[in-house]
Amino acid sequence: MSEVDRQKGAPGRVKEVTSLANPLVKDIKALALKKFRDQQNAFMAEGLKLVIDALDLGWTIKTLIFAKSALGNPAVEKIAARTVASGGDVLEVSEKVLAAITRRDNPQMVVGVFTQRFVALKDIRPAAGDVWVALDRVRDPGNLGTVIRTVDAVGAKGVILVGETTDAFSVETVRATMGSIFAVPVAKASVEAFLTWRKGFSGLVAGTHLKGAVDYRSVDFGTKPVLLVMGNEQQGLPDILAESCDRLLRIPQAGRADSLNLAVATGIMLFEIRRAALSLSPEAGA
Repeated sequence: MSEVDRQKGAPGRVKEVTSLANPLVKDIKALALKKFRDQQNAFMAEGLKLVIDALDLGWTIKTLIFAKSALGNPAVEKIAARTVASGGDVLEVSEKVLAAITRRDNPQMVVGVFTQRFVALKDIRPAAGDVWVALDRVRDPGNLGTVIRTVDAVGAKGVILVGETTDAFSVETVRATMGSIFAVPVAKASVEAFLTWRKGFSGLVAGTHLKGAVDYRSVDFGTKPVLLVMGNEQQGLPDILAESCDRLLRIPQAGRADSLNLAVATGIMLFEIRRAALSLSPEAGA
């Protein structure tokens, strides 16, 4: 490659890998399992755009993997050079190796391995107009990824994972975020730690609940911070979290279904909160 030194085996240089038995490949493949993601404090993200966005947002890349077919692509060469400059490894691999790493028959030509990043709950100090989403024991990585993507889309500030949840950095979750994992801060906390932090929350804490007495469209969210608390896919909000909410809201159902998918319900709530905020902005009355 024109912009990157090719010193095989040297740290921060391009290495050509064709064998599935290569230790580097084995370590990257292991990231499909949470145990090894936690051990390595790392995760995978697929796609050139995602890798570029992550680096632009200041994430630490540990390894860049690209297919031989990407040789000569200026964008790939540039991102490889940036990886080398930051001290990361660059692997030029065969299609067979890339398919094994991603577990896909038609993989993206670029994969990045990044260091995991969580924001500490104690460091979250919402200001006026800020919106955070707390998810109780979310189980489905598709739901979590979609919520993170929606939080990004509406300009909310971040997601707090409460209790035992699916992994924010699993391959499935990261795919579902479509790159928003790099733009949306994520915190995680036990129920006890979350409730302690919630006591210092100065805005409105709202949760959706089947027993909610208030139509979500009738709420004045105002300009204070908003914390939206959403329950588990199967069980909804447990009593201990429901009792911590200032308002329990409902999304009226017109058909036979008595509830919505978690990601859909969260999306509806977030866009309503955003609509309410826009209606209060000075520009709205201009």
